[in-house]
Amino acid sequence: MRNISGNKLLVKALKEEGVDTVFGYPGACTIDVSDELYKQDNIRVILPRHEQALVHEADAYARTTGKVGVCLVTSGPGATNLVTGLATANYDSVPLVCFTGQVARHLIGNDAFQEVDIVGITRSITKYGVTVRDREDLGRIIKEAFYIARTGKPGPVLVDLPKDVMAEVGSPEYPTEVNIRGYKPSINVHIGQLKRSIKMLNRAKRPLFLAGGGVNIAKVNDIFTEVVEKTNIPVITTVMGRGAVPTNHPLFVGNLGMHGCYAANMAVSACDLLFSIGTRFNDRITGKLHEFAPSAKIVHIDIDTAAISRNIHVDVPIVADAGEAITKMQEYVETCNTEKWLHKIQEWQREYPLDMKPHADLGPKDIIDEMNHQFEELIIVTDVGQHQMFTAQYAEITAKKKMIMSGGLGTMGYGFPGGIGAKLGNPDTPVVVISGDGGMQMNIQEFATAVLEELPIIVCVFNNAYLGMVRQWQKLFYGKRYGMTNLRSGALFRRTDGKEMPEYTPNFVQLAESYGAKGIRVTEKEEIGAAFEEAKRSSKVPVLIEFVIDQEEMVYPMIQPGGTLEEMIMD
Repeated sequence: MRNISGNKLLVKALKEEGVDTVFGYPGACTIDVSDELYKQDNIRVILPRHEQALVHEADAYARTTGKVGVCLVTSGPGATNLVTGLATANYDSVPLVCFTGQVARHLIGNDAFQEVDIVGITRSITKYGVTVRDREDLGRIIKEAFYIARTGKPGPVLVDLPKDVMAEVGSPEYPTEVNIRGYKPSINVHIGQLKRSIKMLNRAKRPLFLAGGGVNIAKVNDIFTEVVEKTNIPVITTVMGRGAVPTNHPLFVGNLGMHGCYAANMAVSACDLLFSIGTRFNDRITGKLHEFAPSAKIVHIDIDTAAISRNIHVDVPIVADAGEAITKMQEYVETCNTEKWLHKIQEWQREYPLDMKPHADLGPKDIIDEMNHQFEELIIVTDVGQHQMFTAQYAEITAKKKMIMSGGLGTMGYGFPGGIGAKLGNPDTPVVVISGDGGMQMNIQEFATAVLEELPIIVCVFNNAYLGMVRQWQKLFYGKRYGMTNLRSGALFRRTDGKEMPEYTPNFVQLAESYGAKGIRVTEKEEIGAAFEEAKRSSKVPVLIEFVIDQEEMVYPMIQPGGTLEEMIMD
């Protein structure tokens, strides 16, 4: 068989791995790969307008399809522009393989033009990173990259490609198997530990399931719902775990944590057994660590050994894939006596229901309620901020309605490119992006990508003219000193200056239209339904709906900084 260049082998490898979409931005060190991709018709190449948007698009594509997201960028700034997206994917366990161009081997370390040590830069935010030093290793390294990205705890893998290695002619063989010494991810559940934890469930008087993002990643929501119904045990979720059971299920209590509902936070504080699956117990859900679930024995199932007992000491550790564990649980669980416990939780729900005070002005819940009503099937992609928490509180998530967001890193600018990636991977499913006016401007250039790819996504911008989440903290804890959060005025505008507040910039409607998209502005409650109806009629053009909302809207409940789950600000 005739030898081929490394560039040709890379394209062959992508086809062998079943890759149908590559998110790429060209440059000098990857121009030959771009040329090889141009010569074929099996792989679709998406050209975003910024590498950060590119990696977010690949991330959302991966989250919503279950496939590995693939990125291709050039060396130097092309590679460094991936950093935020790699960290985002790493925190949220998203399988990516990112190929970065690199200068020729003899130039590495000589401060050559557009040379950076991208493997070194990203070592702490990738699952694995490697520079290909030998052409004969290329096929094996690519095969391993895809295997590492999607197995065990999924995550981003970076493969750095020196230009001379890729130009070199070598073997056309692409491996069919992987054998990495020292990397043998275990997914099987320890049956003894699992049976022990189920006996504890049966004995508990106040048991509680805590479902994290691992349940959604494993895509075992239906089986988990069966386990919940069989045991009759209430469920709370992290924000990333929302949808582990349908949000309209009678045994679903709500999200817990900093902006969790009253009943969920109180249930954690009062339970005697917390059975947690696929969460790393980060600070946003625990509050004060030593007062988290003070009366409870804790069972923790997680695929990542390092996550168990890192933040919260657990009584029964089970290292396993959430899907395997939940499937096995279904065989062994029995109905538990939880009537009194459920009654107590219902009392908390009646005492402090999750709701927003009704008022005449247009509010976030009005928009989300209308979205819930308008769509039977939906992928929701949020940006980061107040709008994200409103959506996490009030959006209906069911078997046909999914939600993705940047959870662990909290990356502003994720929402819009995330919506593009989700729509590319799910062309027949409606996609709604929910963003703030701040996050929207971080990757707003992607309107060009969405328009050229003819993606009819609906982009909802909650415009309160502020960086709302930071402003909320300033209002509650910093004496209403709104430094650096007013997006109309600039960093240090003070009302006492006597200056007039300038007009908001940009005009989102006109900006969307300048890209060839459609723009709608909504200022009244009565206009919400018609705006969604109009946006749904678009079949090839993205539609931006700007909702002008009150800057005083706040996300409640909220745990006080340094407080416990019981120390909630309710209003």
